[in-house]
Amino acid sequence: MQTAQNLPQTQMIVRYQHPNNEVYYGVVEGDEIKQLSNDFSEIAQDKLTFDGTTVKYENVHILAPVIPSKIINFGWTYAAHADETGGEANLKEPFLFLKPTTSLVPNDGDIILPPTDLTNQVELEGELALVIGKRGKNIKEEDAMDYVYGCTIFNDVTARDLTVRDPQFTRAKGFDTFGPLGPCIVKGLDPTNVRIVTTLNGEVVQDGNTNQMSFSMPFLISWISQVMTLEPGDILATGSPAGSCPMKSGDTVVVEIEHIGKLRNFVK
Repeated sequence: MQTAQNLPQTQMIVRYQHPNNEVYYGVVEGDEIKQLSNDFSEIAQDKLTFDGTTVKYENVHILAPVIPSKIINFGWTYAAHADETGGEANLKEPFLFLKPTTSLVPNDGDIILPPTDLTNQVELEGELALVIGKRGKNIKEEDAMDYVYGCTIFNDVTARDLTVRDPQFTRAKGFDTFGPLGPCIVKGLDPTNVRIVTTLNGEVVQDGNTNQMSFSMPFLISWISQVMTLEPGDILATGSPAGSCPMKSGDTVVVEIEHIGKLRNFVK
C-alpha cells in the first residue's frame, strides 16, 4: 500500500515522546520528524510552529496521535460485518457506542486480554477513524467534512461473547487497551475510497474498502452531531469491514489502511 508521504497535498502528523519523556507533535518527512511547539488545538487550526528541532522517527516513542474527549464508534456500517456478527445489515441509522479514553493504546503497544472468567472471545476489527478538527453541533451533511482534520487507523477490539450477553456494548468494547489508535493522523486524504487490510500473524483476515460502507461519512458526522457536540481531537471510528476474528496471547495484529500506514499491536 502507498503511504501518505507519497501522496500530493497530504501531511502526516505524529505525537511522540523523547527519551527525556517530553511529548511533542511533529510533521513526518521521510524518516525524520520536524518538531512542533503546538498542541493539537492549534494544529487543528493549521497553526504549525516548528521549533527548529528535527528527530529521527526511529529514535522516539510514537504515542496515540491524539487524546480525545470521546471515542465515538459506529457499528454495522458494513453489511458483511453486520451479517457475520449477528447485526442488522440495513439499518436506517447506525448502531452507536462509545469507548473510554482508557482503552487507547499506541502503535506497537500491547492489547491485554482480560481474564477468561470475564471473556474468552476477544476479536479484532480494523477501521478507518476520522479525527475532528473543530467544535461542531447540528452540523449539516454538506458541511460535515469541513469538521474533519484528518484520518487515522483504529482497531475496535471487542469481547464478542459479551456483545451477545450484554444488552449494550460498553463492557465488551471498553476494556483497557481495547482501542489501538495511530500511528499518525493524515491530513488531506479523501477517506471515502481507501482499502483496509488487517493481518493476524501475517495472514490476511480482513480486506475491505471504505466505499463498501452503508452510510456516508458526512451522514455519520451530521447524525452524531445532533446528539453530542464534537470537539477537536474527537475520534469517530467508522466501522469494520468483514473478517473480524478472535485473537490469542502471542498474536500480532496489523491494520493497514491505504495512504495512512500500519497500526501494529501485540496481544498479551
